[in-house]
Amino acid sequence: MSTSGKICNDGASKSIEEEDDGICDVKDMLHKMSTDKDDKDVGLSVCANCGKEGSKLKACTACKLVKYCNRECQIAHRPQHKKECRKRAAELHDEKLFKQPPSKDDCPICFLQLPSLLTGRRYQSCCGNQICSGCAHAPVYDNQGNVVEEEKCPFCRVPKPESDEEILNRIEKRMEVGDPIAIHNRGMYYSEGLYGQPQNYTKALELWHRSAKLEHAASYSNIGYSYDGGEGVKVDKKKARHYYELAAIRGDVYARYNIGLIEKKAGNMGRAIRHYMIAVRGGDSQSLDRIKWLYSDGHATKEDYTEALRVYQEYLGEIRSDQRDKAAAADERYRYY
Repeated sequence: MSTSGKICNDGASKSIEEEDDGICDVKDMLHKMSTDKDDKDVGLSVCANCGKEGSKLKACTACKLVKYCNRECQIAHRPQHKKECRKRAAELHDEKLFKQPPSKDDCPICFLQLPSLLTGRRYQSCCGNQICSGCAHAPVYDNQGNVVEEEKCPFCRVPKPESDEEILNRIEKRMEVGDPIAIHNRGMYYSEGLYGQPQNYTKALELWHRSAKLEHAASYSNIGYSYDGGEGVKVDKKKARHYYELAAIRGDVYARYNIGLIEKKAGNMGRAIRHYMIAVRGGDSQSLDRIKWLYSDGHATKEDYTEALRVYQEYLGEIRSDQRDKAAAADERYRYY
């Protein structure tokens, strides 16, 4: 008996026996269904409300799960979609919020990772670089290897400013080229009344918002502090948390620590530990202490605390150097962990 058979539409060769069982018919039907689906998937979507197909439907901005052909359809479908939308939007938010931020930049002189602690780095308004405390404290040498007595930037060798006016002029020049750190620092001068500036929280906030638009994490954090404490604005805890989260996502460990405090106060110990752990990985010793206290109170496990110790030691291994240790020993203002 011959075993050769006909060719099914999907290209597979089947025997006469298989033809008699109707296998080809089934495979042809499945192949057609798959092809029809592929045709619909190419550039076409379906409105979740009216079922209309189209290639220019707009996705729900909160959950990204469904699409609509217009605003009216979205409003009409809202009662059915609301619960699922909120759940998925919360999941997407947490995915973004709990993602470990990238490490800090390296010092442009010693090429070691910059410390998270503010006293561990120095901003140079002459060139716009951030220098680690060790390099900022170390002597500057000339081309012949002699120590330069005049205080100069260790990176660009420009003499350090000698007056408040010169400090402000340099910051203004950096602001003109869109330097977010310079804009943030100018806001700090107004916030704290430094370098002859009158204390003005309103102007400080304006500058921090401007810097935040350039993705500067500390500016988001300072806006959060302002809403948290009512400096220049009315106290608004919801807005404070919003800005803390924006700062934390961008790597600000102080904002991350504050969110941990908020979650702990609300009784969400698991979420608090997750925030503290991310902050510890970024070098925040306060968050390490918080995990230790939660462990002592029975809210964190031994494994939590052990892991926190491990990742903090790993962070120290990335930032420690003899030069930075010498700077910290010479002056508390150069402490970097």
